[in-house]
This record gives sequence, C-alpha cells and structure tokens, in this order.
Amino acid sequence: MNSSKVLAEIKNSVSESFNAISEKVVQILYDKFSHYDWVGIYLIQGKDLILNAWKGKQPTEHTKIPAGKGICGAAAVSGQTEVISDVSSDSRYLACFLSTKSEIVVPIKKGGKVVGEIDIDSDTLDAFTEEDKNFLEKVAGLLSKFF
Repeated sequence: MNSSKVLAEIKNSVSESFNAISEKVVQILYDKFSHYDWVGIYLIQGKDLILNAWKGKQPTEHTKIPAGKGICGAAAVSGQTEVISDVSSDSRYLACFLSTKSEIVVPIKKGGKVVGEIDIDSDTLDAFTEEDKNFLEKVAGLLSKFF
C-alpha cells in the first residue's frame, strides 16, 4: 500500500468533525494496511485515555486507560511513539486480544501536549517498520489540527 496515497485520502477528510474524522481514519487505516489488525484513537480526558473510535475484528475491553498504565498510558505520559515488536516481552502490555503480537502507539499532540493517540495492534510479530512509525506520526499531526 502506498502510504502517501492514504495520507492524501486522510487529508481530504480534515474538514469533517473530529468524531467523523476519527471514524474515517480508523476505517481507512484498518482497510488499507493488512498488518493493522485493530486500530483505535484514544482521547485524553482528565488523567485518562478514552476510546473515541476503533475498527477491528472485535471491541476491546480497554475503553478507559489511566495515563501511565499499559503501553498506551506510557505513550500518553512520555509523549513518545512506542513501537513494541513483541508484546509478550513487555510487562506494560495490557492484553486486549490473544492474537496480538505487536503494537504501535503514536501520541497526538497539540502545542507540545498529548491530547490523544493512535493505537494499532497487529497479529504479526515485529509488524511495524520505521515507515509505519513515520507515516502514523504524520497522521497524528493531521489529527492534531482538530484540537
């Protein structure tokens, strides 16, 4: 999949409301990248991450994650992208699905402050490349325009 084409498709959606764009972004990412097996966007509300939109085979029980808990919570606190090639080797991992093997979490920042994040699980070990990381950080940059 050509990530620049997907980025252009997402850019075309920036005039929609944040909820609508969140739904569309997770759908696009899930549909266009075969190794993205679950895609979610969380928003910061107080000291928690609240699931705003998701697409995958099944819902997660982790719809509210305290900042600092799990890989999502760690990324929210540090403001840094977390790429976990093998979730079974990371004690911070909050198991959502038995099939998940790797995860990437990309903070969405506005004015240097984390306001949300993109969370993607893959059923493939070591699924996320530097290209995925760079691409998803650009997507997060587009989403930050809504804050």
